[in-house]
Amino acid sequence: MKIRPLGDKILVKRLEAETKTTSGIFLPESAKEKPQQAKVIAVGEGKVLDNGDRAKPSVKKGDTIILSKWGGTELKLDGEEYLVMGEDEVLAVVE
Repeated sequence: MKIRPLGDKILVKRLEAETKTTSGIFLPESAKEKPQQAKVIAVGEGKVLDNGDRAKPSVKKGDTIILSKWGGTELKLDGEEYLVMGEDEVLAVVE
């Protein structure tokens, strides 16, 4: 299924949670935190400004971003979990 975000919305897929700590301890499923990094899957056309122009999105398909743990709206497509969120919910782009 294809999905196209509208306006300033973006579609992202969270990256996998760490299963092992830096000291080598393996984490059980219940102890894992939601990952705060995600890959951008699709980007809307951008936010419409007051003068009617459209602002160019600051993220693009394929970018890795940092997001808040509880941001976005979760949805499931073809058995995969995604988030739809506003571009203003993106905290940073990983370069």
